[in-house]
Amino acid sequence: MRAVDLIIKKRNGAQLSTEEIQWLIKGYTDGSVPDYQMAAWAMAVVLKGMDDRETTDLTLAMAASGDQLDLSDFAPAAVDKHSTGGVGDKTSLVLGPMLAAVGLQVAKMSGRGLGFSGGTLDKLEAIPNMRIDLSEAEFRHAMRDIGMVIMGQTADLAPADKKLYALRDVTGTVECIPLIAASIMSKKLAAGAKSIVLDVKVGAGAFMKTLDQARDLAQTMVRIGQLSGRNVAAILSSMEQPLGLTIGNALEVREAIETLQGHGPSDLIEVCLTLGSHLLVLAGKAQNLDAARQQLQATLDNGQAWAKFREFVAQQGGDLAAVDQPESLPIAPIQIDLLAESSGFVQRIDAETCGIVATELGAGRARKEDAIDPAVGLVLKRKVGEPVQAGEALLTVHAANNERAEIALAALKSAISISPAAVEALPLVFESVA
Repeated sequence: MRAVDLIIKKRNGAQLSTEEIQWLIKGYTDGSVPDYQMAAWAMAVVLKGMDDRETTDLTLAMAASGDQLDLSDFAPAAVDKHSTGGVGDKTSLVLGPMLAAVGLQVAKMSGRGLGFSGGTLDKLEAIPNMRIDLSEAEFRHAMRDIGMVIMGQTADLAPADKKLYALRDVTGTVECIPLIAASIMSKKLAAGAKSIVLDVKVGAGAFMKTLDQARDLAQTMVRIGQLSGRNVAAILSSMEQPLGLTIGNALEVREAIETLQGHGPSDLIEVCLTLGSHLLVLAGKAQNLDAARQQLQATLDNGQAWAKFREFVAQQGGDLAAVDQPESLPIAPIQIDLLAESSGFVQRIDAETCGIVATELGAGRARKEDAIDPAVGLVLKRKVGEPVQAGEALLTVHAANNERAEIALAALKSAISISPAAVEALPLVFESVA
């Protein structure tokens, strides 16, 4: 085979065979297919698309390009959850313990955040001494002992995807549903979970800005999973405003702790219950979504999810004293409120702007080598639809110094608008795909 022939074939709108896709990915991984040819092929895919079989073959080829975890001997029914990203999204910290508390084994490999605030690993590392790099023996022990692991992806997990993603980022080929879906699902399949739920975000603070785009991505990923022999479902959830009230790593850990203790914001709880219910049904732990929701809600009400979170933190070396006294987690030295200039109802909180500001404060990273400040971020005091009086706080900026705080306040003034008339709360979960 020759790469140029496969480029021409896809450019002309023809389907590539399973063998051709496997050959291409193997060649790109070992370097025999150069970047310039892979970039040309990726652009051909952007222009001509791929069908479900091709997309699944691409996913499996990238998953097979490196390590593939075999959980069959100690966690054959392991579950996983993936979010396409969002602002204030700390669902993994809450949902993982809830699922483990009802007897599921949660095997989650996460990446670090690049863009809006930190990723799940960055949030966890706000807890002193928390370890996210585990050996295989430690991984197995944790799965058997407490039924939950959240750890960093191994360097050899889907290396073809890592290489192709970096190439797409600089060649204008990121926005392509088959390539996005294959990228996400190759890592999920390589990580070994049997049942997977996908949280596809929609709106200003999400990669997918419209419901049609999000639905297309969700349907493609679900079909890939099913064709690969996995149990997969997806929900489409709103990211017009941040999820919960906090944006920033230690701030989000505190909110997750409050939620596990039964005092969390309603939107965060709802997303966790919705995602978790689908996973329980997929894994055969509940006959329907209503029964699954009752099981999961009970773990918050009876303290089992909180107890499981403490076990998880202890298992991975985290400081339990900091978890039990979350006020001891990192705190920013400067805290300044953004005040409402008029009375009325919150009409809009632009999630994208909030995410960008939090990143500029140091809660996220624009480049992989950027350092994270676990203490900084934003705390919302109102959500869309809620009343506010002139002079009351809309949010609080947590910053490392006054200069950064003032820059953040100036940027956030245009992110929140107030209406004199009553405003309906935003929808949270639009639909599910299974």
